[in-house]
Amino acid sequence: MADTPDIKKSKETPEEEKLFVSLRASSWNEFEGQERVKKALTVALTAAKKRKEVLEHILLYGPPGLGKTTLAHILSKEMGVNIRITSGPAIERSGDLASILTNLEPGDVLFIDEIHRLNKVVEETLYPAMEDFALDIVIGKGPSARTLRLDLPKFTIIGATTRIGLMSAPLRDRFGLIHRLNFYPAQDLENILKKAAGKLRITLEEKARTELSKRARGTPRIALKLLKRARDFAQVKGKEHVDTLVLEEAFSLLEIDTMGLDESDRRLLKSIIEKHGGGPVGIETMAATISEDIGTIEEVIEPYLLQIGLLKRTPRGREATEKAYEHFGIPKKGESKQEKLL
Repeated sequence: MADTPDIKKSKETPEEEKLFVSLRASSWNEFEGQERVKKALTVALTAAKKRKEVLEHILLYGPPGLGKTTLAHILSKEMGVNIRITSGPAIERSGDLASILTNLEPGDVLFIDEIHRLNKVVEETLYPAMEDFALDIVIGKGPSARTLRLDLPKFTIIGATTRIGLMSAPLRDRFGLIHRLNFYPAQDLENILKKAAGKLRITLEEKARTELSKRARGTPRIALKLLKRARDFAQVKGKEHVDTLVLEEAFSLLEIDTMGLDESDRRLLKSIIEKHGGGPVGIETMAATISEDIGTIEEVIEPYLLQIGLLKRTPRGREATEKAYEHFGIPKKGESKQEKLL
């Protein structure tokens, strides 16, 4: 059997990926936040165990860094089965998918990240595998071609996507459980940071923890990145703990402001305000203006700006909100600086 393309290419550096794996929650008790999703998954998991059946196929969607991969690992551990990890772009041909599926053991979990990026042929091959636990393989070509059905062990697919709208309806409908992961409130992020600091064996002052949670964009992955950068700063300064003074220097160097906006966020908002009169402006024009990929804007930059009310979508395009003008101290068109102060 050929090697299965099940190694997911990480967007993080090897060092950062190792950090996230070491800090990843390994049980329900360790996993902070997303209570509604956790409860629904726990019910499904318990029911499947009682029936001695495999877990239903699960689709998790939402912005990156909220714990979709972590939940997949916890579910496989709770079921007492192995987890295989791949991604939509990594499965280029139907043969790649067949290699992965035929190597699964009964009950195994197959985690497919960026599942919306599966190509159409692979997706259609996946349908009978999900519904009937079988693969339809075409042998031969032309009039002599015939279809051979290959039975598969029962397994669970956990799909993850940041753009559920790009998934086809037939694929989406084959998932028994579909859940959205939302941005985390500050308190949940503080709890995550507290546990992470303990694992990293560093002292994180309470005020520093609060500041980190405020600037983490509601995302655990970003919170952990900021914690690591703050730890580096503390060590360079010869300090044994992370306090607000260390954070101020770290945030200044990283160009992260009080609302957690980085340089890319500010560049996007300011381009709308200063070059397009506050909007509305189309996504293509916006991407060309700041020389950024449309996918990056839609998947990485926009969700948080929309969540905190600095940006809004309208039928005519994106607009900067009054809150965005206030954040930058820029008077709205037709409003004088004196009126702004009043």
